[in-house]
Amino acid sequence: MSGELLALLAATVAAAAFVQGASGLGFALIVAPVAGLVDPELLPVFLLASMIPLNLYVAWRERSSLDLRGAGWITGARLAATPAGLLLLTAIPERDLGLFVGAATVLAALVSLAAPEFAPGRAAYLGAGLVTGVTETATGVGGPPLALVYQHRPPAELRSTVAVCFLVGEIASLALLFATGSGRADHLGTVLWVLPALAAGAALSRYVHHRLDARRLRLAVLAFALVSGLVLMLGI
Repeated sequence: MSGELLALLAATVAAAAFVQGASGLGFALIVAPVAGLVDPELLPVFLLASMIPLNLYVAWRERSSLDLRGAGWITGARLAATPAGLLLLTAIPERDLGLFVGAATVLAALVSLAAPEFAPGRAAYLGAGLVTGVTETATGVGGPPLALVYQHRPPAELRSTVAVCFLVGEIASLALLFATGSGRADHLGTVLWVLPALAAGAALSRYVHHRLDARRLRLAVLAFALVSGLVLMLGI
């Protein structure tokens, strides 16, 4: 990867870490299309691995607002669905992965925009966990189902619970990917190059996460996801 492309990826990671640190959402939706344009082979290992330190930080920072019940149901379903995500990944030709990620990103953003307000229950938690287990393992993008469940809850509850669900799921997905030979160590090396940018974005989010209008920021993230997903689809 050239220095210019690595700089573009690092800048994208910094912006995405800031957005997710502030709102609880958006990292994968922002980074996945750009990573797919830079190098489709980075997906999903690069995306999953780079989110682990970010979600660890957010989960610790917002730990007092964690929804343990919801996180438990989501995580159980998410872990159960992880093998299905691996099967989907192996079924998609490498040359089509970027197109698939772009389409999945656009669809997820549209669903998130159109979803009506509701109070989540056990069925919603299980459904979100199952869908996230498949999509995040296959593409690295798993946030929209969780956003649908928690989008009308207090921002701190959304940030903490989504971060914990992501954290457990990312570790499980990476373990399965590497255990089955679908993960590559050099993609973890790319994560090390962008860690300073990720840390900077996460640190900046600390100063604004309690001030931002979560609804407007969520709409901005989803609008960016629509545009970047379309660009990735048209560029394949």
